[in-house]
Amino acid sequence: MTIEFRVPATATELVGFSYSPALEAVLSLHVLVEPKHHPVQHPWVRAMRRLPPALKREIDAFSFAFRSYFPEFFFPSPTGELLDFADELERLRRIDPELARLEFALPLLTPWPADGPVRDPDVLAEPVVRRRLSEQAAAVCGETLATLLLDDPGALLERFLRLLEGYWEEAFAEEWRRIEPELADSVTEAGRQIAEHGLYGMLRALWPEVRCDPVAGRFWLERPHDHQVAIGPHEQLALVPSAFVWPHIRVNCDGPWPLGLVFPASSIVREARPRIPPAQLVGVLRALADDTRLRALRLIAERPRSTQELAPLVGVSEAALSKHLRVLAEAGLLERCRQGYYVLYRLVPRKVAELAPGLEGFLGENSAPPTLD
Repeated sequence: MTIEFRVPATATELVGFSYSPALEAVLSLHVLVEPKHHPVQHPWVRAMRRLPPALKREIDAFSFAFRSYFPEFFFPSPTGELLDFADELERLRRIDPELARLEFALPLLTPWPADGPVRDPDVLAEPVVRRRLSEQAAAVCGETLATLLLDDPGALLERFLRLLEGYWEEAFAEEWRRIEPELADSVTEAGRQIAEHGLYGMLRALWPEVRCDPVAGRFWLERPHDHQVAIGPHEQLALVPSAFVWPHIRVNCDGPWPLGLVFPASSIVREARPRIPPAQLVGVLRALADDTRLRALRLIAERPRSTQELAPLVGVSEAALSKHLRVLAEAGLLERCRQGYYVLYRLVPRKVAELAPGLEGFLGENSAPPTLD
């Protein structure tokens, strides 16, 4: 099953960018309750051990709302100015309580009881659905939150927003100051990709979560339900970079909230990308990872030696030693020279000297690994 969006490849005016401090805070809460899915964010998980116990308990109580889902009223609009956290809270407090109830109920009612992709808040008033929701809510989030969900969704929303306020003041305001420039850079980078390669050129970078067919003007994501969404001339697809969503892509395909994708910020993608060690570095380390070859190399470092001289000193046959010396020579650590009847092996000091900087360069967080040429 898939969620499919239809956007003409040339209709870049139907795409807008945004990012959101409130959404990032919620996505970071998901990281705290599901850290095994987010190895890049483990430093944040460890840092949040210092949160006050009362705040931790409240995060745990509301974890049903962001463990595998998040209320889509947090999805930012691609139109208008970027709001700060305080302005976002004011916007969120004006949400229709019935729509808020629907968003909090969705993760508790999976699969959704209504037919089709449209999620109707009136479904929650049906006796069978209400009873099922009551049972699920009480089992998952406790009697107090279950009662608020069923009878006072406005108060439930306010309690959730107070949780966010406490989390913001305790920890996330400082984190937001750190990551906001990275999100802005991601918007710039994605915009440049669209300008150079088109919308689907940018979306291809989100493979395999996002699959594209530029000729047909569509892209899709595998999700537990089927839904087709056509972005019309009076709509915009919101593309929202996030420092906490990796390795996932979040999607919204239902109004009244903005339609779009939350995708990993480019800085996080680069951090998570495996760094491939240079082939020369791997070859040298493999050549050195043998005690016989190291003994031979130590003797050759004293002076050039022949196979016949080395074999009894190392304690192996000449044939076996020849194989070891060939490995060291292929790695560039030895070179051959002839003196009359004998072929001597001598050390290449430059290669040995390059080994430590090459390894340090590869292990270094922000430096490009030098090559061992």
